[in-house]
Amino acid sequence: MRATYTKRLGLFRNPAVQHELERLDPIRDNQRMVHLLSAYEFPFDITRALELALFHTYASPRVSGLLARTGEFERHGQKRYDDTSRLISEFLESGYDSDKGMRAITHMNQIHDHYKIDNADFLFVLATFVFYPIDWLRQYGWRKLTVAEEQAFFYFFREVGHRMNLRDLPDTLDEFRTATDAYENRYFRFTESNRKIADATVRIVQGWFPRLLHPVVQPAFSALINDKLRLAFGYQKPPGWFTGLISASLWIRKWPLRWITFKPYPALIENASFRYYPDGPPDIEAVGPEHLVKGQPEI
Repeated sequence: MRATYTKRLGLFRNPAVQHELERLDPIRDNQRMVHLLSAYEFPFDITRALELALFHTYASPRVSGLLARTGEFERHGQKRYDDTSRLISEFLESGYDSDKGMRAITHMNQIHDHYKIDNADFLFVLATFVFYPIDWLRQYGWRKLTVAEEQAFFYFFREVGHRMNLRDLPDTLDEFRTATDAYENRYFRFTESNRKIADATVRIVQGWFPRLLHPVVQPAFSALINDKLRLAFGYQKPPGWFTGLISASLWIRKWPLRWITFKPYPALIENASFRYYPDGPPDIEAVGPEHLVKGQPEI
């Protein structure tokens, strides 16, 4: 039975979480380590990092082209966001070997099977789920991941890749980074589909805020990505003062988070909100494009 931790005095981080992480092995215990990192240590940061990871993938015309053809992002943007979040959150929380984790991966595979997706594209998307949490936390986290924790993310998603029946999975984190850089150098370029899906994502996030703040959402995305992605999306680099303001805000917030946290402890699917599903988290097998979930022919 794995331990469940509580905050101290209802506000302060429990150091026992970090102490357990220090005792775990990234190969043997990567499921437990990823759970502790995403549910206790960095729930906000890992969610934001994975959102940016998905945004990053739209810089590949091979990915954005498929999404543009399905029309799901433009017609049902918030639903697609919540459906993706629901499945990924399940195997992050429960582990890929748990009953719920296996159901989430199986359902994800069944959805993907309806589309022609190349193995290289799958590997590229999988890589962003490894590197974005690592890179985001190096810059904005209240602490950096340890080497063992970085390795845990790699081994965790490598095992997810095995369960997705992917080929040519790398053996090391460095090999994965090299392969991802090679993919991006080969395929990244501006296309209308990149811009269309990026803009659709911006509209999803705009819906989370009052209308007054809508104009700053796209520049905020642009401030958080690199020049290579901005070029692929056709986005302009925001003014230096705006980029500095975003970076400074994220840098400042990490200091009090060394000791306190306002997120649920642990942050689990049962206490998460899904905007498209106001009555609570949907069943695993209920998410996805409606024509696939209901077995209807695609229109």
